[in-house]
Amino acid sequence: MFSAFASGSPFRAAPNRNRATMFAVVLAATQVVGCVSDSGPAPDTVRNTGQTAPADLQLTCASAAATPLGVDSAAVLPVSSSQVDARTFQVVLESGGARANCVVDTSGNVISVQRA
Repeated sequence: MFSAFASGSPFRAAPNRNRATMFAVVLAATQVVGCVSDSGPAPDTVRNTGQTAPADLQLTCASAAATPLGVDSAAVLPVSSSQVDARTFQVVLESGGARANCVVDTSGNVISVQRA
């Protein structure tokens, strides 16, 4: 039977141990490199980096849009939102394929709701 320790030297298995250690180090390094995040989306991509309306303002618009859409407010979902200026947001809402646009200020006052 072959054994690394057959000649009595415990260092005979060291070359295999070094290869295994090197393989483990290389494998760990590639895993760490894969976890490094990039700097974000490229400048010319579709992603919008603008400010979205806070959730409470989106829900205020959903309640206000229920009547023009002719549905219960629980069925109205915010699809998108964007900041118009420092004090107002526009929220696009949808329910059953029908859409509405809502403009709300930062205090929660609905300025306008129009069926789209």
